Amino acid sequence: MKIRVMKFGGTSVATADARMQAALRVVSAKEQGYRPVVVVSAIGRRGEPYATDTLIALLRDIDPDVAPDARELDLMIACGEIFSAVIFAHTLKTLGHPAHSFRGGQAGIRTDGVYGNARIIGINPVSVLKSLDQGAIPVICGFQGVYVAGDGSPGGELTTLGRGGSDTTAAAMAAALQAEAVEIYTDVDGVKTADPDFVREAPTLRKVTYDEVAEIAHLGAKVLHPRAAEIAMKFDIPLWVKSTFGEEEGTEVVKREVFPGRRVTGVTHTGKLVYFRFDLGQASEAHRVPLEARVYEMMARYGVNLFMMNLSPAGIGFAVPRSQYPTVQDLLDGLVIPLEPGAIYLFQLGQPASREAETQAALLAPLGGHRTITLEATENCTMVSLIGHEYLQQPGVFLNVLRTLQDAQVSVLQTSDSDLSLSCLIPEAETERAVRLLHDRFDLDEVR
Repeated sequence: MKIRVMKFGGTSVATADARMQAALRVVSAKEQGYRPVVVVSAIGRRGEPYATDTLIALLRDIDPDVAPDARELDLMIACGEIFSAVIFAHTLKTLGHPAHSFRGGQAGIRTDGVYGNARIIGINPVSVLKSLDQGAIPVICGFQGVYVAGDGSPGGELTTLGRGGSDTTAAAMAAALQAEAVEIYTDVDGVKTADPDFVREAPTLRKVTYDEVAEIAHLGAKVLHPRAAEIAMKFDIPLWVKSTFGEEEGTEVVKREVFPGRRVTGVTHTGKLVYFRFDLGQASEAHRVPLEARVYEMMARYGVNLFMMNLSPAGIGFAVPRSQYPTVQDLLDGLVIPLEPGAIYLFQLGQPASREAETQAALLAPLGGHRTITLEATENCTMVSLIGHEYLQQPGVFLNVLRTLQDAQVSVLQTSDSDLSLSCLIPEAETERAVRLLHDRFDLDEVR
């Protein structure tokens, strides 16, 4: 029999009725001759009793000024998927189909041990295969694995894979089991050309390539985690995005060779961003690259996600998620970088100087002075991106994007591009209007 991995998101398991619809899909796959392996997310969304955000709040609300330890937080939030897996397995049993629930570690998922954002380094699905051989349906907790240290610590350390990690669990498990396909079930009927909250009639893409859907996910769409697309592409696993609650065929994700051609795929948008500009006018030419390297190394060390990276003769710039703004502010404002005797650089965020920057300047004065690198932060930004395949590098496309926004008086603060996307940093208040404008300008209502 062929194995099919079926992943159900939070809305698909949020209520008894939703779980029953999802369970009936699993039973249907089994009756069609497949051996289903189920991966589930935590039950529901923010505010519901077992949702991941609710469990996080239980810890953080004890004392908002004391951040939970990353290890303890992983143990806490992993409970959401455990509840979900046990309840879903029992739902299948009530339909007459034996099922076994598995934590990530029990399913054989091993990770690199980074709490909160672990990566899967290997899967040995012995228990899952044994469950299948017994005629049962394995139900696996998404979003989690276990790190086994080399010192022989018993049981290993539970780790989570980062938000959206259940998709990654499903794709990785499909690769380990050499599955016939992996199906991601959600509350929409596939990958859309735009956020349906902004473009109500946005059509569903019936077929996209792995690299297109990974780009869409990296640039803000929540329908699929980019790691899942990358794993499926690496192991050449057919991937589907479908709705739990409808009979639509969904979106098939395929190799580029299967679906060639030049096209625009969609318009995406990120969440809240803050854009930083660094004025390197005070830096000597020999010190610019070392200074830039130190900044980027620091952002990587503290796990800061960067968007819209820009290099110019005047300086550098990048955007960060609004949620990471306090971290970046703490790291950069008042930062001192000594490069050689007599060459000390002090980073200052905004004017006038903060108390931190003033204190550092006073401490550096006896050493013979310093050079100041000023930063500006622009808050309340977002990024809209046009996604395309072998289309965006054509002459005039970027001009059309900029002219469309300019004609509508939408300010463009920064731009960037890649092989698959053109992105513009704009005021957050203009997000919905910009998405609609670009969706209309490139006739995406006609894409199928």
